Amino acid sequence: MKFLYYLNVFAITLFVGCDRNKKPQETVTEQTRPNIIWLVAEDQSPQFFPMYGNQTIALPNLERLAADGVVFDNAVAPVPVCAPARSSLITGMYPTTLGTHNMRTYAPWRGDGESPYPSLGIPSYSPIVPKGVKMFPEYLRKIGYYTANGPKEDYNFEKTDAAWNESSAERHWRKRHNDQPFFTVFNFAVCHESQIWKRSKDSLYVAPDAVPVPPYFPDTPVVRHDLAVNYSNLKRLDDQIGEVIADLKEDGLYENSIIFFYGDHGGPFPRHKRALYDTGVKVPLIIKFPNNKNSGSRDDRLISFIDYAPTVLSMAGIEPPKVMQGVAQFGKFEGRNKPEYTFHTSDRFDAIYDRLRAVRNKRFKYIKSYNTDLSHALPVAYREQMPMMQELRSLYKEGKLNDEQASWLSPTKPEEELYDLEKDPFELDNLAQREEFQDTLKHFRTVLNDWIKETNDLGRIDESDLIARWVPNGEPPQLASIEMEETDGKILLSAPKPDATIVWKSPKDSIWSIYSEPLPNDRPFEAKAERIGYADSETLIFSVE
Repeated sequence: MKFLYYLNVFAITLFVGCDRNKKPQETVTEQTRPNIIWLVAEDQSPQFFPMYGNQTIALPNLERLAADGVVFDNAVAPVPVCAPARSSLITGMYPTTLGTHNMRTYAPWRGDGESPYPSLGIPSYSPIVPKGVKMFPEYLRKIGYYTANGPKEDYNFEKTDAAWNESSAERHWRKRHNDQPFFTVFNFAVCHESQIWKRSKDSLYVAPDAVPVPPYFPDTPVVRHDLAVNYSNLKRLDDQIGEVIADLKEDGLYENSIIFFYGDHGGPFPRHKRALYDTGVKVPLIIKFPNNKNSGSRDDRLISFIDYAPTVLSMAGIEPPKVMQGVAQFGKFEGRNKPEYTFHTSDRFDAIYDRLRAVRNKRFKYIKSYNTDLSHALPVAYREQMPMMQELRSLYKEGKLNDEQASWLSPTKPEEELYDLEKDPFELDNLAQREEFQDTLKHFRTVLNDWIKETNDLGRIDESDLIARWVPNGEPPQLASIEMEETDGKILLSAPKPDATIVWKSPKDSIWSIYSEPLPNDRPFEAKAERIGYADSETLIFSVE
């Protein structure tokens, strides 16, 4: 049974909510290429936001953005933790296909040659991704976009120099040339998991006794305080986003820009981050289209991070590469076949391997565990710093949690879980053993198994074997030197590896440009080839006497 069989084939128009009688989107030209901005909130679930029905705290800037845009009710991350999820965003690929499915594969900040996890002997490494996979901003730069990102990268592989004009905390579209179109990513860490304990003594913008406590958490002062800290951090997030939107409006760019606001995976709490429940994989998503097209509407389509890269390229008038596993949801190259399912994975966190896989549609979620002797509540040292996590451990040990609150902390977990997301949005009632749901269970089991085979899920392979394949002798393979030919006053460059990218710059420049046409032979330059998973080729230095 082929994976494509499970795609829901239907024709739709180019913008959300448009019907067949409305005019399609105009052809994208160099003069009409849209400016695209990503506003990325770390570690947040939809359930905390006013646009998803939670009025605990006002977020005026995001609420206005939602009023000007489209709110998506079924936006998801393929992995409930940052680095693997971001590898998907930047490539349009599943982390399990890329080899970025384990948390923290590329971690050079831990020290040159030092193993991030000494007990496992795992070095910092970049997987050798499938043929043709690139960081998608490279395609934008090739047609003239100014691309800027910051301050976070964290792709689970070493970035390529072709992707960004700038990647730093100081990134801004205002650094581009004249009216150059731009793609700019603003990442906001103020609502990250770590801020629950780091800001625990900061001012609160909502009283702990005023916050709603979801049924999977006990109603205690510690839990309420941590929830209040998160709502307060969302107020800080909203203020920071307001500054970016104010800059857009000051520059006269807001109306005609495309703005994405989304979370990089689910919320910061236990049973959120690192969990395949919707609290871990479902994300808030708002897209404001040019001229506020379809403002104030909602869209319940399934949209995953693998769709973001092809969608942005399509919006810019670029046909997405065939290697991308996502679907362009909007734009010139909008796909006619929209996904009927989304797929989610969980593998190694720190030094603990716990492989889980999940498939979801609008109604049901199926979760498969390959390590039933491990608790869902893995002892991740980073998370154990959170007061709420410590509270949950203590109450579980004392037997003071009810069944719904205790199930996530149980020392074992079921091999299969099935949830009705409409009737049980918090996924507390496992239907896998119910006789009346056996056909549904078998169907989702088949869909997931077919996806695992069709996408070459590398989680089936021991990480040590993957490292031996990608980093032989402890070093990544190096690309062969680029070749140079001089003819008719021009310098022609080529890379022996066909899918490598050649970048070049003048000796005094700091930013690498993408080589796309012959260079003049009357000025010096440096050039090299690069590809994800490989060490760059030796730098070619061309001098002029």
